[in-house]
Amino acid sequence: MTLTSPLPAPQIWTWQKWSICYEKVGDQGPAVIFIHGFGASWGHWRKNLPELSKDCRCYAIDLIGFGDSDKPQPNSEIAYTFPTWAKQVADFCQSVIGEPVFLVGNSIGCIVALQMAVDYPELVKGVALLNCSLRLLHERKQANLPFYKRYGASIVQQLLAFKPISNFFFAQLATPQTVRNILLQAYCRAEAVTDELIAMLLKPAQDPGAVDVFVAFTSYSQGPLPEDLLPQVNCPVLILWGDADPWEPIALGEKLAEYPRVEKFIPLPNIGHCPQDEAPEIVNPLLKEWLLAKTAP
Repeated sequence: MTLTSPLPAPQIWTWQKWSICYEKVGDQGPAVIFIHGFGASWGHWRKNLPELSKDCRCYAIDLIGFGDSDKPQPNSEIAYTFPTWAKQVADFCQSVIGEPVFLVGNSIGCIVALQMAVDYPELVKGVALLNCSLRLLHERKQANLPFYKRYGASIVQQLLAFKPISNFFFAQLATPQTVRNILLQAYCRAEAVTDELIAMLLKPAQDPGAVDVFVAFTSYSQGPLPEDLLPQVNCPVLILWGDADPWEPIALGEKLAEYPRVEKFIPLPNIGHCPQDEAPEIVNPLLKEWLLAKTAP
């Protein structure tokens, strides 16, 4: 997909003492914050911002630890948890936007959005979830697996705690071919896995602290599950789900539609884990219709 117009250069907001990168497009309509998934950045919304900014004020933010935002040392400087990221986005909403917003998330960005809706309900007008992370490596979900699968994940997490091992593993992971192979698993449309996308995802991996953030998150097996947060959400929820997602099976995702605040659960046929990037021509109209319906007089 070719962008209809170039996006402006991203901006920097100082949160606490750290630099946070974000993109802002659009000057009318409801305010919407877009929250990326694990290992991604605001650029994962580059195919959505031009279209949605015609009717919305769009803000796409890099969570701390990702993209071009700072990557402070885990534990000693910051805890990479969903409450931390929810506070970051809530503070951004108050400091930069100054009014309640809609939240749109992909993958773990959905958990951040739900956490913010629970912790700061006065700031959230609605939440749209795109292939929400089901957190299948969470300790509560691992407890129900056969012992060989349960302890396999734990052993990997323990090995990654050793810096020489984590540095070696990350170096093997952060290569164009490896990233391409991972994306070809996650995306159903191979043509959407472009050199531009790969370069965008690899660039932050070169930053100091990127390995430590990776290890911190892959070891984060606690915290909330979507089924913990959804019953506490008081705003409307839209769920879009690519049915070819190999990581977050739609058969499990459909169970989230049972919660009262979920207004619609829309399957996206033959689309993978990142529908906003893989099929923007499908996702953009669905998001726009929902957002504008929520703000119609």
